[in-house]
Amino acid sequence: MPYLNVWSSRSNSSMLPQMESELASSSSSVFTWRRTESGFLAYSLSHNSSSDHVSRSLRCPRNKTRFTKLDFCLRTEFFPFCRRKKDSFGPSFALTQASEEHAIDRDVIKQNSQSFSSGEGGVEGFNCVQLEEKGVLTHNVEYDDDGDVGSEEEEAGRVKGEKVDVRALAQSLHFVKAADEVDEVLKDKVDLPLQVYSSMIRGFGKDKKLNSAMALVEWLRRRSKDNIDSISLNVFIYNSLLGAIKEAGKYDFVDKVMDDMVSEGVHPNVVTYNTLMRIYIEQGRELEALNLFCEMPKKRLSPSPASYSTALFAYRRLEDGFGAVTFFVDTREKYQNGEIGNIEEENWEYEIAKLENFTIRICYQVMRERLVKGENSNTNVLKLLTDMDKARLQPSRSEYERLVWACTREEHHVVAKELYNRIREMDTEISLSVCNHIIWLMGKAKKWWAALEIYEDLLDKGPKPNNMSYELIVSHFNILLSAARKRGIWRWGVRLLNKMEEKGLKPSSREWNAVLVACSKASETSAAVQIFRRMVEKGEKPTIISYGALLSALEKGKLYDEALQVWKHMIKVGIEPNLYAYTIMASIYTAQGKFNIVDSIIKEMVSSGVEPTVVTFNAIISGCARNGMGSIAYEWFQRMKTQNITPNEVSYEMLIEALTNDGKPRLAYELYARALNEGLRLSTKAYDAVILSTEAYGASIDLSILGPRPPEKMKKVQIRKTLSEFCDIADVPRRSRPFDREEIFTAQTKGT
Repeated sequence: MPYLNVWSSRSNSSMLPQMESELASSSSSVFTWRRTESGFLAYSLSHNSSSDHVSRSLRCPRNKTRFTKLDFCLRTEFFPFCRRKKDSFGPSFALTQASEEHAIDRDVIKQNSQSFSSGEGGVEGFNCVQLEEKGVLTHNVEYDDDGDVGSEEEEAGRVKGEKVDVRALAQSLHFVKAADEVDEVLKDKVDLPLQVYSSMIRGFGKDKKLNSAMALVEWLRRRSKDNIDSISLNVFIYNSLLGAIKEAGKYDFVDKVMDDMVSEGVHPNVVTYNTLMRIYIEQGRELEALNLFCEMPKKRLSPSPASYSTALFAYRRLEDGFGAVTFFVDTREKYQNGEIGNIEEENWEYEIAKLENFTIRICYQVMRERLVKGENSNTNVLKLLTDMDKARLQPSRSEYERLVWACTREEHHVVAKELYNRIREMDTEISLSVCNHIIWLMGKAKKWWAALEIYEDLLDKGPKPNNMSYELIVSHFNILLSAARKRGIWRWGVRLLNKMEEKGLKPSSREWNAVLVACSKASETSAAVQIFRRMVEKGEKPTIISYGALLSALEKGKLYDEALQVWKHMIKVGIEPNLYAYTIMASIYTAQGKFNIVDSIIKEMVSSGVEPTVVTFNAIISGCARNGMGSIAYEWFQRMKTQNITPNEVSYEMLIEALTNDGKPRLAYELYARALNEGLRLSTKAYDAVILSTEAYGASIDLSILGPRPPEKMKKVQIRKTLSEFCDIADVPRRSRPFDREEIFTAQTKGT
């Protein structure tokens, strides 16, 4: 990872926060020095990449035949690594250095890191891994006999007449563990530039060779004490060593390095604090990292843009979106008030924009993790969105859409709808797949009407719904229609059909059948007939379920002749009757007393492969009970047993009711006792019917055999003809005006 770099004056006691010299995208670099015709001493920094070339110049008098180290240092106070404000390297890249998160934590772009153990050596000369601090070059420049600098090819990477391959030099130190071993390799080397040592130390950190880095620093300490050369341990070297420690993950050495800095009289600069903050964050000590940030002004150090981005990253690791927003707002106010951003070399207007984007990214990641984890996600996400609005921080459409995809739980429908509204308000396009996801989520949360509103927006505002949109919204209608069918809320069923057609959705037989069954359960014969006709007029072919529901509605309305006509039509169009249809017809003919036809129906069922069940016989017995034919009901009860069909509670209860009404209390009593012996639990109504019948006819019975009076069974939910219950269950709006029965037909249908 690229490191956070600062500028320092030659005196270590006076440090200025600086921009980073970020040239790390190259795989290798070469310094070349030459004298220009106009009297400038120019250097060229070339990279292996053919697209990268940086050139700077320094005025050098021609009458100066030797350019000493001191002269060079004094004349290059801000040279050669300062950049233009709009340069793509430098402080604007500080934001990208604040994060190395993977997956959703890839907050900023990672630059290509480099080590000495990978890649080819590249071009001859100063093969620098990374020029990390804006220091001074301390090597001498060789001149020709006539006073001119040699050609670029001759002087490439030449220090005191000798070319140095930094990569090869670092590889020779790759396995050293002590300063003595370093001395064996470097004792004959010339006075190398500061950047060479700094780059090697950082490279060792990337290769996890911290021992080599520390051995090199110890060697430099010895040479500094012995005054062997002009390079001494300074803040640049220590910053490089701290960076190597961070790269190697050997955090136990941090305290030792900081103690050595104090003992050597080296004062930490902004880079030191930035690196320590990153180390603390990597250790999970985010609060200590933030304390370091607050400590910098007390040390008369102005935090750099990298400092602010690193502090924001600490809030990211804490998953504290609220803290990140507050921190950014405070930073922006300081910039607007002129408290920060007074250094000319730092383009703070650009940096504030980068910090704003970083803050938005942090909030997005925090909200996404909240949604994934599901911990008070709705409250936290909505509150953070509100705080971002107050801070004028607006995520992009893509970030809003990615948050929508993270909404997968039922309770997330509130957040998903809020995000959807925000995207629509941005007056930008919205992904169709995101809309489909919200429709699905609203259905999962039973917010059917909200799902329909999303679909209506697709029709009105776009994007145009696709097959997935169609299938999702139809499935939601099916759920609502199923709820209406189960509860007999036929009115809502009709309205849902009308709403489907209004939105261009063609109801299938499944939707029509749901409304027909609801009409049948509610005993709405007239509505069932009209719905059936409308179904046919709309071109939908009725199924056996359609005919069965219509037959049931006609039976409940005692329209037996009409039911017979429907039966004949069903047979004529080739619809094979099922058990339900046969049972309804048997019940109809039982009510008419046409038991010969009932017998024919039973035989036809057997011949057609549809075996009669207890439901079929219960329908016949129930018909007899309602019409005062107790003896015939008993005959069909006996016939059921001969066909090896076991009676259930309904069979006994309906037969007992028929016998007591027919004045046969003794037989009813015996049947009740038989049901108890078979382990059946009859209703209170059957028990009371036996008792009342024996008292009315003076029959003598043993009440102890009947046992205690059974408890009251829970009453069956009554089929409601109002909309209140359905509206509560299906989360659909109530209608203020009464239902108009003419709504069964649409305007187009009534006109035909």
